[in-house]
Amino acid sequence: VQLQASGGGLVQAGGSLRLSCAASGRTFSNYVMGWFRQAPGKEREFVAAISWGGGSTYYADSVKGRFTISRDNAKNTVYLQMNTLKPEDSAVYYCAADTLIFDGTSPPPDYWGQGTLVTVSS
Repeated sequence: VQLQASGGGLVQAGGSLRLSCAASGRTFSNYVMGWFRQAPGKEREFVAAISWGGGSTYYADSVKGRFTISRDNAKNTVYLQMNTLKPEDSAVYYCAADTLIFDGTSPPPDYWGQGTLVTVSS
């Protein structure tokens, strides 16, 4: 499956952004979808994931209550709504997919998109 992320940009602290990731090439609903991020000089970290039909979601503690992951299987797209952004949320955000559930403790997903840069100014 091919993944194309978009929606990054520059935003002030406290603001919001919505990331999108469009998938192609395979049956979208067969895949768990998620987001990871990597800040300069830091390791890549799990952000959020959503199950095949969207009935279950998983979040890193650092974004719970501020970020919401959702998916539209008719549009082959997964979204990450990011609210109350903080400077520490600044990173390159990567869309990912796998046929199995993944989170910060599981093996990394099999499929990755290119990153989209999010910069939060203080």
